[in-house]
Amino acid sequence: FSKEQTFPLMSNFFIYYMSPVFSLFLSLMLWLCMPFLTYLFNFNMGILYFLCCSSLSVYTIMMAGWSSNSNYAMLGGLRAVAQTISYEVSLFLILLSFLFLIMSLNLLDFIKYQEDIWFLFLCFPLCLMWFISSLAETNRTPFDFAEGESELVSGFNVEYSSGGFALIFLAEYSSILFMSMLCCILFLGANLNSLFFFLKLVFMAFLWVWVRGTLPRYRYDKLMFLCWKSFLPVSLNYLMFFSGLSLFLFSQLL
Repeated sequence: FSKEQTFPLMSNFFIYYMSPVFSLFLSLMLWLCMPFLTYLFNFNMGILYFLCCSSLSVYTIMMAGWSSNSNYAMLGGLRAVAQTISYEVSLFLILLSFLFLIMSLNLLDFIKYQEDIWFLFLCFPLCLMWFISSLAETNRTPFDFAEGESELVSGFNVEYSSGGFALIFLAEYSSILFMSMLCCILFLGANLNSLFFFLKLVFMAFLWVWVRGTLPRYRYDKLMFLCWKSFLPVSLNYLMFFSGLSLFLFSQLL
């Protein structure tokens, strides 16, 4: 924040200035749907709120890339938008599969239903797909095409310096921690009272860093093929299976 703040001469100043602020604001807004055992914030529609806020994050990257008035930033923004929208589809379908199982939009119900067995053991492929989609959603290696240093200098944030640059990366790491927390709640049976939940959260966040240090960048066409030709059919099949299962169980009860 102490470095010099530069503004490109031909940039759209207001949007250029506000995009990083809005980006951090959105990623901090996501934390509101973290379940509390006290009734300070307890959303009955927590998952719907998460879907709305995570969808809005696309606009900040798009606006940051467009308002910088740089070809590199624009290309990085376009890549990020295409990637984020594509992987949001599979992310939402995976979530819907579990919503058919627990019939609730409240994250606290995920904790209740996993007291005996974690969803990780019930649907391991979905857990892996969720983790990979989360990596793509947060623009992390091996899906960091929005910041491809070898091709786009630095991607959509190429014209940002000082505070704007810091805010963009604060938003990115905040959303990484949030996705780690959500992964723990959805798959690893989080008990919010115990220290074990926070250890699981730290382990999930470590996985993000581990993947970053281990894997090379993917090829862009393979990234899209992975989403539309691999993840989408599998998550749709799981969705149909779980919806059929819940209908069958309800019919047995009646």
